[in-house]
Amino acid sequence: MSYILALDQGTSSSRSIVFDRDGQIVAMTQREFRQLYPQPGWVEHDPREIWDSQLATAREVLAQVGARAQAIAALGITNQRETTVVWDRATGEPVYNAIVWQDRRAEPTCEALRAAGLEPVVQAKTGLRIDAYFSGTKLKWILDHVSGARARAQRGELAFGTVDSWLVWQLTGGRVHATDVSNASRTMLFNVRENRWDEELLRALDIPASLLPDVHPSSHRYGEVIPGLLDAQGPKHLAIAGIAGDQQAALFGQACFKAGLAKNTYGTGCFMLMHTGERFQLSQNGLVTTSAAQPSATPEYALEGSVFIGGAVVQWLRDGIRAIKASGEVESLADTVPDSGGVMFVPAFTGLGAPYWKPKATGAIVGLTRGSTAAHIARAALESIAFQSAALLQAMSRDLSAPRPAGTPDGPPGGRGPASERPGARPAAPTASLSQVTELRVDGGACVNNLLMQFQADLLGIPVVRPKVIETTALGAAYLAGLQCGVYKNLDELAALWQVDRRFLPTMPRSRAEELMARWEHAVRQATLE
Repeated sequence: MSYILALDQGTSSSRSIVFDRDGQIVAMTQREFRQLYPQPGWVEHDPREIWDSQLATAREVLAQVGARAQAIAALGITNQRETTVVWDRATGEPVYNAIVWQDRRAEPTCEALRAAGLEPVVQAKTGLRIDAYFSGTKLKWILDHVSGARARAQRGELAFGTVDSWLVWQLTGGRVHATDVSNASRTMLFNVRENRWDEELLRALDIPASLLPDVHPSSHRYGEVIPGLLDAQGPKHLAIAGIAGDQQAALFGQACFKAGLAKNTYGTGCFMLMHTGERFQLSQNGLVTTSAAQPSATPEYALEGSVFIGGAVVQWLRDGIRAIKASGEVESLADTVPDSGGVMFVPAFTGLGAPYWKPKATGAIVGLTRGSTAAHIARAALESIAFQSAALLQAMSRDLSAPRPAGTPDGPPGGRGPASERPGARPAAPTASLSQVTELRVDGGACVNNLLMQFQADLLGIPVVRPKVIETTALGAAYLAGLQCGVYKNLDELAALWQVDRRFLPTMPRSRAEELMARWEHAVRQATLE
């Protein structure tokens, strides 16, 4: 039996999981680390704490598996995306704390880029919107505000990376400075159509190219872990063989390898990704285009939408109005009423993300009557997660079923033609259309809530499918590593490992679902004062 070690470095904790060849969890450990809030709107992590917590969990999980650690074939990494680290190449010391993806300090830079008319350029090359969410403007802030950082960067003394690059540097003793395409695609500096750092975007942000890591496919032999660093009993030559940003890793772990397959991760927020094959397509409906985890050098893409407040609305019920004592109580409370009694809850506590992009929206509870109870509000809160996710899938379906604008190239620019026409390229996968969106695969902590999953299926009118292994982020990293080192032969073998725990089938009449979605959109307009 071969095993694979996955390092899952998240926003609030670091985890390490050992999977067997069948994708089942053998052992798992987790450690939280500090969240730093120096100023309103600023969110930071200590990069050393990220590394220390990840190293500790890796050692702990290998101690749990004991002698079986010898059978670990490879290591995969998945990570919180966009979070930005800059360190000294000679000493390995960070020059500043990691600026977390949630941090908004770079918004003035974003405003300047928009005013300069760069939004269309950024979107055409990266698939992204200009936003402080992404890494490029965070990196510029560090170079502009940390004493001596820009001069040191221009001399080639500093290295930049997202968290995966930081971990690889530490694991290899500074021998490897690299990332994968999925993480690079979240920097706002990477041309996803050509799989390379973009010189025009680097100039626009005044970022020296010497800072940047090498970019490889997600399934790739990046380097070897320092012998004995993780476990004296483990393999002497442990290869880092797979890397992907957390949401792309989850898409891969859900076996969404073909155009039209979609997953939704229900966590603090919700992240929905739909694979679109080898065809780069910009969203006309409030989504972003991103690189999917790539098993090979062939570019693959996904449409992505982010909901800012998903499971966090349950935390608000617990901590804000104390309607429940523990988060796990929300389903039983909501289940005491047959529906929300006309109550609509728009949890725009930090504005609304995709597909609305209303940063100034505020939370709203509408439809209250004398008969409304805490149970109705709890049910409306749960349903808000499903409503927001349904709006994302509807936006994706509109994008994928719409005809492409005249003159839009299918493949990379530069006159090289569609991907299917390039020498040695495999045939392009078909682009998904509305009729191909046949199910939504789900993962994340809130997907265990049966009431929520059933309501989600009812709104969408398609099955919502929960797999047996819901740790799909780490599983995706393990699969990518296993592909590279030969544990798995191909994607078909991985697809056969994906197993269903429960399939939620829609039971609500479509007319009723459409009525509810219309009421939701009306509530959104009230929350955004439109």
